[in-house]
Amino acid sequence: MMFASKKDIVGIDIGTSAVKMVRLREARGTYHLQNIGIMPLEPETIIDNAIMDSPAIVDVIQNLLGSMKIKTRQVATSVSGHSVIIRKINLPMMTESELEASIQWEAEQYIPFDVSEVNIDFHIIGPDPKDPSQMSVVLVAAKKDFVNDHSAVFAEAGLTPVVMDVDCFAVENMFDYNYGFVEGEVVALIDLGASATSVNIMRGSNSVFTRDIQTGGNLLSQELQKRLGVSSEDAERIKLGERKIADLIPDEIEQVLADATENLVQEVQRSLDFFSATSSEESIGKVYLTGGVAASERVQQVLAQRLGIDVERIDPFRNIAINEKQFDREYLNAIGPMFSVATGLAMRKVGDK
Repeated sequence: MMFASKKDIVGIDIGTSAVKMVRLREARGTYHLQNIGIMPLEPETIIDNAIMDSPAIVDVIQNLLGSMKIKTRQVATSVSGHSVIIRKINLPMMTESELEASIQWEAEQYIPFDVSEVNIDFHIIGPDPKDPSQMSVVLVAAKKDFVNDHSAVFAEAGLTPVVMDVDCFAVENMFDYNYGFVEGEVVALIDLGASATSVNIMRGSNSVFTRDIQTGGNLLSQELQKRLGVSSEDAERIKLGERKIADLIPDEIEQVLADATENLVQEVQRSLDFFSATSSEESIGKVYLTGGVAASERVQQVLAQRLGIDVERIDPFRNIAINEKQFDREYLNAIGPMFSVATGLAMRKVGDK
C-alpha cells in the first residue's frame, strides 16, 4: 500500500466535497507550513469513495497547484471506503521477512476479496499480551482497481504518488506529531467527513480498532433540503451557521439540525459501543474529532453528552510552525478540521512504510 528522496512532498486529500493540499517543510524536527489550499468539487464527482468524474478532479488539482505556486511533482495521498479493508489479526510469531513471504496466504482468511485483486500491506504491532506465541498485526488490503483509479488521476495531473496511505492512518500520523500518544491510554480519533466517517481507536501508538461509516456531514444537508424544502446551497449556508433564510423559522431549522445531528452521533456511538463490547478490559478515555463536521459545536456537545467522556476538536497545526506574516492563524483555526488528512500526508517521506 505504501509506495516508496528525502524531499518534502505535497499531501493531497481528495474528499467527496473538496480537494485539500498541504505542503510542509521539516527543519530540525519541526514542521513549518509552506502552502495550504482547498477547492470544492462539484456534487457527484465522487460517489461512495469511487471517482465518477476524473477530469474534474484533475482540473481542481492543477488549479490548486497553480494558485499555490507548487512545483513539486511528488505527492502523498490516501484512500478509504468499502474497497479498503483494515483488520487487526493474530498470527504465530515470525519475523517481518517471514510474514512478507506469507502475507498473501494469511490475508486470504481475513479479506472478502480475491487476493489477486488487492494490494496488501501490514504492520506488526508486537507480541499478543495474552499469548506470547502469537503476535498482533494490522492487515491492510485495498482493491487494485480502486487504487489504480486514484493513481491515474494524479498521473493525468502530471504528478507522481510516492506514498499511498489510508485516511485514518494519515490522521493518526498528524495526531502523533501534534498531541502524541500515551502508553496504555485509549483514545478514539474520529474523522467526520462530508459523506463518510472513519473511526480509529488507539491504544498507545497502536491502532486496535477501525471502522468506516458511510454517513457524514451530508446527512445534515440532506435533512435540511428534505424537511425544509431548501436548495443545496441554502442547506450549506444553514449548516455553516446562517439562519436568516427567506420564509424559514429559526426554531424549525434548529429542530432539523438537532434531529440530523442525533442520527449522525448515533452512528458514531454504535461503533464505539461495539469496540467497548468486544474489548471489556479497555474503555475509551477521550474522543478527538476532525473532518469538516468537527467544526460543528453541536456535534461535539451531543457526542460528549451521549458518551459521557471528553470530546475535543483536533487542531492539525497545533505544533506546526506558522509564519503569521504569511498565514492568518484565525483562518487556520477555522479550516483546521478539514485538513487533518492532508497534513498527515504532508508529513510523509518517500520510502515511508
